[in-house]
Amino acid sequence: MIELSRRTLVVGAVGVVVVLALGGVGWFWYSAEQNRASSAYAEAIFRVRLAAKPDDRTAALRALEATLTRYPSSRGSAQAAYQLGAFRYDAGEYAAARRSYEIVLARGGSGTLRTLAQAGIGYAWEAELEYAKAIDAYRGALSRLGPKDFYYETLLTDLGRSQELAGRKSEAIETYRRLLKEFPQARRAQEVRGRLVALGAS
Repeated sequence: MIELSRRTLVVGAVGVVVVLALGGVGWFWYSAEQNRASSAYAEAIFRVRLAAKPDDRTAALRALEATLTRYPSSRGSAQAAYQLGAFRYDAGEYAAARRSYEIVLARGGSGTLRTLAQAGIGYAWEAELEYAKAIDAYRGALSRLGPKDFYYETLLTDLGRSQELAGRKSEAIETYRRLLKEFPQARRAQEVRGRLVALGAS
């Protein structure tokens, strides 16, 4: 009986050691993989920024996309996708920019990064004169925010502008009035008041 108990204890102890060892190996592998992904993203983004010629930039952007495909679940994937979206937007590739911003949302980008990605989707639609879709994007971003949150004031201004460009005069007036009510000292208050006058609002 005592021999059996000792044997059970030994087997149990060995099992615990094996589990801990495997856990340690797994953790080191995960940490190493995250480090490899971070280095790959940094290198790919650096290459895009350094590219002076159009062909070099195109190749660098493809390399960044390939890195996103290779390391889809790394901690830095959402940030890298946002950078790719910004690069694509600057190049006038608005559909590709939206796809990159949507990757940010799909990969769990949160807080400021999520807000900026949602705004980027709106900007890309607006650049293509798809104002109704831009309005939806800005409203979607605003739905998660309050007046004290980062980018809220800017998104309200973006929403009003898109509504105005879409010919939705009454909606634009309502948005501009809301902005002035929530931000009496808004950075662009004078411009917003000018827009209200131009729209015939009292």
